[in-house]
Amino acid sequence: MGSIPEAHKSTTVAETVSPSQAVSVEGLTPARVLRSVFREERFFLILSVFIGVFSGLAVVCFRFAIDWCRIYLLGTGAELSPWRLILAPTLAGLVIAVLAIHVFPAARGSGVNQTKAALYIYDGYIPFKTAIGKFIASSVAIGAGHSLGPEDPSLQIGATLASAIGRRMKLSRDRMRLLAPIGAAAGLAAAFNAPISAVLFVIEEVIGRWTAGILGSVVLSAVSSVVVMRWFLGSESLFRIPPVELRRPSELIAYAILGIIGGFASVAFSTGISALRPRCRNMPPWTQYFQPAVAGLLIGVIAMLGAPQVMGAGYEYMDEAMHGQFTWQFLAILAALKIIATLLSFVSGTPGGMFAPTLFVGAMLGAAVGGAEHALLPHFHYAAGTYALVGMGVLFAGFLRVPMTSVFMVLEVSQNYTIIVPVIVANTFAYVISRTLQPTPIFDLLSRQDGLDLPSMEEIREENILRVEDAMQPVSGPVLNAKDPLDSAILAFQGCAASVLMVRMPGHSWACIEREQAQTLLNEGKGAETLGTLLKECEIPYVHPDQPLDTVLRYVDRWPQVPVANRANLSKLDGMISQRDVLERYRDLGRE
Repeated sequence: MGSIPEAHKSTTVAETVSPSQAVSVEGLTPARVLRSVFREERFFLILSVFIGVFSGLAVVCFRFAIDWCRIYLLGTGAELSPWRLILAPTLAGLVIAVLAIHVFPAARGSGVNQTKAALYIYDGYIPFKTAIGKFIASSVAIGAGHSLGPEDPSLQIGATLASAIGRRMKLSRDRMRLLAPIGAAAGLAAAFNAPISAVLFVIEEVIGRWTAGILGSVVLSAVSSVVVMRWFLGSESLFRIPPVELRRPSELIAYAILGIIGGFASVAFSTGISALRPRCRNMPPWTQYFQPAVAGLLIGVIAMLGAPQVMGAGYEYMDEAMHGQFTWQFLAILAALKIIATLLSFVSGTPGGMFAPTLFVGAMLGAAVGGAEHALLPHFHYAAGTYALVGMGVLFAGFLRVPMTSVFMVLEVSQNYTIIVPVIVANTFAYVISRTLQPTPIFDLLSRQDGLDLPSMEEIREENILRVEDAMQPVSGPVLNAKDPLDSAILAFQGCAASVLMVRMPGHSWACIEREQAQTLLNEGKGAETLGTLLKECEIPYVHPDQPLDTVLRYVDRWPQVPVANRANLSKLDGMISQRDVLERYRDLGRE
C-alpha cells in the first residue's frame, strides 16, 4: 500500500482543540475529564451515522454502475450474444490491467485485507484514490462478467470514505484506526442488505474484538447505510426466499452430509487460490497486462459453452436455484465451474470480491446435494430453497472461515428461525473439515502472500489464554488477621520459611507483610500495635483464579505477593502470585 505522506498522517487529540479550548491536563478536574470523554463519544457516534449515510450512497452508485456496465457490455436480451460473452470480459480485462498497473495499483484484490492493513499498519489511512479505483475497476470487471462480487469492494469503499472523513475532521490516531472498520461495516451492510451479518463479519474478521463503544459505532454506521440503500433500491432481499422448514430430525443427517461435501469444496477452493495466485504474481511483469484478459476469455468460453450463469455475481441464478429451476446434475456442474471461473478472475488480479462467488457456489452445491439425496432416498423431504440457503452458510463457514457470520447471514437472508439447526449442523462440519485440511484461513493466506503480517482472527480465537490459576502458588505460611499484633507476625515468621505473609484486612481486602519489614517495625517498638493499624495504607488489589494472567502484571511490580481470592468468599485465599511466578509461566509458554 506504500508509505503514508506526512501530510496525511492523523493528528493527535491535542491538535484538534482550538486555542480557546486548550486546557492543561493537570488543570482538569475528574468531572470535566468525564464530560469531555462523553462529548467525544457522542460525537463519534454521530460521525458513525454520517459515515453510514455516505457509504450507503456510494454503494447505491456502485450498484448502478455495475448494472450499467452489464447492460452496455453484455446487452439486455434474454439470449446473450456469443461474441459479447467472449469479447466483453476479455476487453474489460485489458482495460482493468492498465488501470490497476498504472492508475490504481491499490485497487486489486477483494478489499478485506487492505482494510485490515489500514487498521493495523497505517493508522486508519486509506488513500481516497483507492475508493475511486475500486469503484471503476470493480464495476467494469463485474459488469463485464468476471466471476467476482460487489460486497468486498463495497466494504473497502466504505472504509476509504470513513478514512477520508476522519482525516478531514483531524481525529486522533486511535479514532482514525477505528473508522476503517466502521466504514467497512457500512459498505458491506449496504451491499449485502444485511446489517447484522455485516457487523458480525467486521467484528469477527477485521477487528477481532469489541467494546460497547466500538459495537455502537459499527451498528449505527451499518444501520444508517442500509436505510439509505433501501431508500433508493427498496427493502427487498437479494433473493426471493421460498418457504423453508425442517420436517423431521432425521433430515439433519442429510444436512451433515452437505456440510462434509461443502467442507471439501471449500478446501479445494482455497487450495486453488493458494497455489495459483503466487504463480501468476511471479510470472514476467509484461504478463500482468494480459492475465485479466486471459481470465475473461476463459470465462467467456465457459459461458458460451452453456454456462453463462458463472458470469458476474450471479444473484438471479441463485434465486432460480432456490426455486428448483435447475436439475441437481446441472447445479453440481455450475458449482464446479463457478469455482474455476472465480479462481481465474481472482488470481489474475482482477478487482472484485469473494462474497458473491462463495454464496453462488454454496447455493448451487447445497441444492445439488439436496437433489441428489432426494433422488437416492425419495422419502427425504427436499426443498431446494432450504438446501441452497444452508449451502450458502456452509461455504461461508468453510471458505471464508467466519462461523458466527455464516449462521446469522442465513438467518438474516431467510428471516426464518426454523432453519438455524440445519445451518449450525452443516456449518460445523464444514468449518471443522476446512480447519483440519487447510490450517490457514483464506484472508490470512492472502495477506501473507502480499507480505503483510496481519493478525489472524482465527488464531487469536483459538489461542489458549493463560490465567492466574496457571501461575499462582499455594499460600505459604499462616494467614494473619488485621487484629493480630505485630508480635504474632514475628512468631509466625519464626515458625515457617515464608518471606511474605498475607494479612486479612477489614472489608474483604488484603495486605502483606515481609519478614524484614516486620523486624524493622519491631525494632521501632511497635510490637503491640495491630497489623491493621500498621498496614492500613498498604492494601493490595486481589485477583481471581480465572482472570487472564496479564491482569497481574499491573500489580506484581509494586507488591511482592498478590492475593488470589476466592470468588465465592473474598476472605478466603486460593493462592498467591508474584512477579517471578508470572514471568516463569510466560517463559514456560515460550518453550512449549
